[in-house]
Formats: sequence, structure tokens, C-alpha cells
Amino acid sequence: MRLDNFDLNLLVAFNVLLEERSVTRSAERLHVTQSAMSASLKRLREAFQDDLLVQSGRTMVPTPNAMLLAPKVSEAIVTLRSLISAGTGFDPATSQRRFRIAASDYITTVLLVPLMRLLETEAPGIGFEISLPTEDTPDRLAKGEFDLVLTPLEFLDPVHPADLLFEERHVVVGCKDNPLLASPMSPAQFAEAPHVAVTIDGRDTFIEGALDHQGLTRRIEIRAPSFVLVPQFLHGTARIALMHERLARLMAPSLSLAIAEPPFTIMPMREMVQYHATRSQDAGLTWMRGKLGDLARTE
Repeated sequence: MRLDNFDLNLLVAFNVLLEERSVTRSAERLHVTQSAMSASLKRLREAFQDDLLVQSGRTMVPTPNAMLLAPKVSEAIVTLRSLISAGTGFDPATSQRRFRIAASDYITTVLLVPLMRLLETEAPGIGFEISLPTEDTPDRLAKGEFDLVLTPLEFLDPVHPADLLFEERHVVVGCKDNPLLASPMSPAQFAEAPHVAVTIDGRDTFIEGALDHQGLTRRIEIRAPSFVLVPQFLHGTARIALMHERLARLMAPSLSLAIAEPPFTIMPMREMVQYHATRSQDAGLTWMRGKLGDLARTE
């Protein structure tokens, strides 16, 4: 195979086909027609002299050669994207770049939403694709599918660099009429009260780890799928929740909620921004990381 005759965009198609194992789903993901995706697979088979994917029932199974190629192709895509980004000047005032970010609804609400308001005039052409973090977020960062991942220190991928955005405290939140918040509560009162907790993608959050460290087991009445839903379940009830202070202070006034100190010490959560190791010279990402850091310190 001659490189000068090879369309490098086919590597992206290969990567998606190996992940989806379906021409139809791959076409939907890349926003192309099914016939165009089939044509890409045919060209890949010709280039690599291998079937790459073989139909088996309703799915497609990668050949041994495809499985060997997959990590190398992923690495090549990341490197190529890094080369293109580093070699292209970045002007926020005229850029049409879209930043792909993995972030929880909490960090989106307290940091990304205010950032986007600021960028309306400074960088009007810039767009964002925001996804909730999942178990495979580190793998997707490694494959270059995310530009940035905003996450607590405990959930970082140790392979790639990260910067500290800010430290976040946690506070107890409940309805203003809840007598439990009228005076300092004990750890036992905290544990016995009905709680609203958060589970994202089937995984516990930073708060669960902090409580485990305290040796506390609370009575969870409601498990919510997102942080911003928690205050909705507190209004007009006896429930309480342990929440990020920034989010609590943002949402408490509109729902008549009270905020109190927890009856034990919780180490601050260190909110980080992580990026691929090959993207350290990406001018656009460097600018975006700087904007996030500046806003985090201001907020």
C-alpha cells in the first residue's frame, strides 16, 4: 500500500467500524450514508489486504489482523490530530472550532455555562460538544474523541496530564423549613435523615468515597441520575443532601433551600481538567484550558 494513495480519513472510518461493529451505526455516527460507509470499508479491505470485519449474525466480528491494527490506528489518529492542531494558528475571534468535552452536569452548570456566556463576544464562532462522563471516558480521551475531560482528581487517567481548576467544598442542603438544618446536626442525625444521592452511569461519585472514608452509612431515599436534579427532590420535604457548595449556592435561592455545614470534615474535592499527552502544544486547547482556569478562579 502506497501512503500517497491512501485517504487518511479512512483511519477514522476504521476506528469507528471497529467500535460499532456495524456499517449502519458507523454511518450514523460519522453522519454519512450507509453506502458511503460500505465504500469506506471496501477501500480499507483493499488497502490492508484483509477482510477486517466479517459478518456473523446481526453483528460484525473483527479479524485477528483488525484487532492488532486497532490500537495502532487509534494512536495514529490522535497523533495526526495533534499535528494538525499544533500546526494551525488559533484565533478565538475567528475560529470555528468545536471543543469536545466530557463533564458532569454539575461542572457544566457552575463552569461551562458561565464560560459560554463570556465567549459569545470573545469567540462567537466556537462550538462545544459536551458529553456526560462514563466508564469508557478515559479510553475515549486516549483515542482522541475528547479534547478535554473535566473530572475530580480521583477519576483521572494517570497516563495523561491534568491541571487543577479549583477546589470544591461540600455542604448539607435541605428545605428551609427542615428543623434539622436550624441548628448544628450530629453525624448520627445526618446518617438517619432521608437523603438524596447521585449515581452516574452506575458509578458512585466523589461524595460516596468521602462518606466511606468517614465510615458513615446514610439512609438514601432517592438516587438521582444527575447533580442538578438533587435540589428538586429536597424542596418541601424532610430530605437532605450532601452537595457541591458552588452548585448548592447557585440553586438554593430559587427553591427556598437552606445550606449548612456537614457534621464532619470532608476534604475538598479537587476538580481537574485533563487532556491527551500529545496535545500539550495545541494552541486552541491551551487557550481553552486558560479560559477555564481563569473563570474557575473568578467564580
